[in-house]
Parts: sequence; structure tokens; C-alpha cells
Amino acid sequence: MLTPEQFLGFLTAAILITLSPGPDNMMVLGAGIAKGRARGIAFGLGCALGCLNHTLLAVIGVSALIAASPVAFTALKVVGGLYLIWMGLQALRSRGGATVAAGVPDESARQLFFKGLVANAINPKVVLFFLSFLPQFVVASRGDANWQIAWLGLIFTAQAAVLFGLLGYFSGTIGQWLNRTPRAGMWLDRIAGAIFVGLGLRLIVSR
Repeated sequence: MLTPEQFLGFLTAAILITLSPGPDNMMVLGAGIAKGRARGIAFGLGCALGCLNHTLLAVIGVSALIAASPVAFTALKVVGGLYLIWMGLQALRSRGGATVAAGVPDESARQLFFKGLVANAINPKVVLFFLSFLPQFVVASRGDANWQIAWLGLIFTAQAAVLFGLLGYFSGTIGQWLNRTPRAGMWLDRIAGAIFVGLGLRLIVSR
């Protein structure tokens, strides 16, 4: 199990990252605005549950690299750290202006759920993000790292499901607010960007 400090630290970072304007939450809002709350929620839940695939890959991938080659694991750390820093710099440079488009294909809630699920589950960028992000919240003294990574992945998935579900439900109100207040999206990006850069640097220098 996770310590309270481990849980709260990870949950805070996960929520801020999930809320920062990106393709997934913009599409959830767009689906909700164009096709109604049910379809927005369905697409959001699909995107969230796609994280389970990345959690499994993180558990298998990290443990396999540690067992197979310290050099390969170090290379993963450096690549993952640089990727997080790059994501952070992109977010820090954002000028806001995130607008919510309503041009979503006319698909059923079930189709949108599976669309979100597959799109997230096979996204290689999200795979690399999970491989870089989850292990940083593992506490070595707490025992089996694989179980800790699995718990962290489940927590990330759960909070994403809740937040994406709320985005879908309140899509009309939130979408209008973001379109009227682009600076809000900019500051969410800045906060998430700072977290990405800090985690990337930590990952690179950690032993």
C-alpha cells in the first residue's frame, strides 16, 4: 500500500496534469457540447480506462528493464526525463487560447467510449509518460515497486475517470468558460509545465 504522503503527493500532481488543457479533455468537452452529456462522459471514461493499459506496461516494462540491464534502465530514465522536460517547456511556453471545438462525429455513446479507450491505450506518448511518471512516486523502503506502480496507475485512472466524467457532464458550462477565459488554460498549462520540468529533472538525477 501507499503512505498518506505518497498518495496525496501523487494525487495532487495527477489532478493538475489531467486538468491542464490537452487533446483528451478538449475532445471530452467537445463531445459533450456537440452531442450531449452522456456522450461526453462516455468518451471521457474511455480515455481514462485506457490508462490501465499504460499501467500494466509500466509495471512490466520497468521491472523487466531493472532485471535485464541497469544500462537500459538508466537510458529509459534519461529519455523519460528529457521527454517530461520537453512536455513541461511546451506547456510553459503556452500562450493560452485553448478553445473547445464542437465538431465531433455523430457517434453513439458506446462508439465514443471505445474510441477514447483505444486512442489512449495505443498512444506511444502516453506509454512513455507513464513509464517516466509513475516510478518517481515509488518509495523503495515500502517494498515491492511493482505493486506500488500498479496502485499509482489505478489512482491515476480513477481520478482521470472522475475528472473526465465531470468535464463531460458540465461540458457546456466549462467549454464556454474556457472559450471566454483563455488565460485560465494558460495558467493550468504553466502549473502542469512546472511539474513536468521538475519531475523530468528529478528523474534524470535520481539514483
